[in-house]
Amino acid sequence: MALMPPDDERAQIRQYLERLWPILRSISGEGVRQTHRILSEMIPLQSFEIPTGQQVFDWTIPMEWHFRKAVLIAPDGQVVCDADNNNLHIVNYSIPFQGVVDKSELEEHLYSLPDNPEAIPYITSYYKPRWGFCLSHNVRQRLPEGNYRVHIDTSL
Repeated sequence: MALMPPDDERAQIRQYLERLWPILRSISGEGVRQTHRILSEMIPLQSFEIPTGQQVFDWTIPMEWHFRKAVLIAPDGQVVCDADNNNLHIVNYSIPFQGVVDKSELEEHLYSLPDNPEAIPYITSYYKPRWGFCLSHNVRQRLPEGNYRVHIDTSL
């Protein structure tokens, strides 16, 4: 039998999760700093930063990613992906891109999970410059032909 925390503790945990979920975070950047600040309200947490490009064992610290906005708009004007609504919609570390692309070109920048068609994957691109969106495979399969507007406002 699992022990459940008291209602007031569950409510407090839920409030923290509601604050943490919308933060777009990766392995560096302001989202990580915000997350650490919130977590430090709950537990003692010591944060430190390591400069971009520094070698740590077999890993090189990537450049810091700054996210501002990412939206994909279908030919009919419907919003397909908006990272403000779901932070999984943007490929983490996407480079900036703004323009209109047809569906065949867009397909090269879409990521989904055919074996789990309702899930939105978490995709990153720390070391390879690319842009992209993540969406459920079911949504991807229903995308109509035509031109899509892409707006990704990020920087490294």
